[in-house]
Amino acid sequence: MKVKIRVVRAVSAPEDTEKYIEGHFKVLESYGVTKVTSADRSWVHNPNVYLLLVESEDGKRILGGGRVQLRSEGFPLPLEGAILEKDERIVPYMSKFEDLKVAEYCGLWNSKEVSGYGIGSIYLIRIGVALTSFLNLKCLMAFCSPFTVANSQAVGLRIIEELGDNGTFLYPKEGLIATIMEVEDVEKLERALPEEKSFISDLRSNPKQIKILQSKMGEMEVEFDLNLSAL
Repeated sequence: MKVKIRVVRAVSAPEDTEKYIEGHFKVLESYGVTKVTSADRSWVHNPNVYLLLVESEDGKRILGGGRVQLRSEGFPLPLEGAILEKDERIVPYMSKFEDLKVAEYCGLWNSKEVSGYGIGSIYLIRIGVALTSFLNLKCLMAFCSPFTVANSQAVGLRIIEELGDNGTFLYPKEGLIATIMEVEDVEKLERALPEEKSFISDLRSNPKQIKILQSKMGEMEVEFDLNLSAL
């Protein structure tokens, strides 16, 4: 398996953005989810949204991705609206952040074609955290499914137990549980496991490289291009 992973600014790459949205919706529908704040299309006009795209080797198909959305005037984080309906403590909690210093990592998905290679469960999580240093962020927040909480903790995120039921919410629908998490200092990553910190540091030092990654499905060759300078 060979894939490419690159980053684009959503407003500057409308065709890629549409492909990303289409793929995400298909995955949500397969789980019976039709209403979710992270699937709202309003962010496509936000200049402070970046997409991580997992593409086929020939670059013609998007096989997965994730979205990093910076908090800015007129664009609160998607999780703020989702949590406000269930816990008003989100308002004072978010008041401590400066705009453009905190972002939400959301909309992670991968197609069945790459299922089992760990793209959505661990690699995109690592890459999203690596990307924060290029965006001058201080904090990265995320709603995590039960399947990704442990991997998110491994790369440095903590459960925000001050919100919800010790950090958990029924979201995006009844019967599904999401955990609100954050990494408070994206540069130091003091909570991250050494091997995860090393992987992230290497991507930050070498945003354009090729890695051979291991998975339960076998080896996967990944061509990374996380360079934001041209965006």
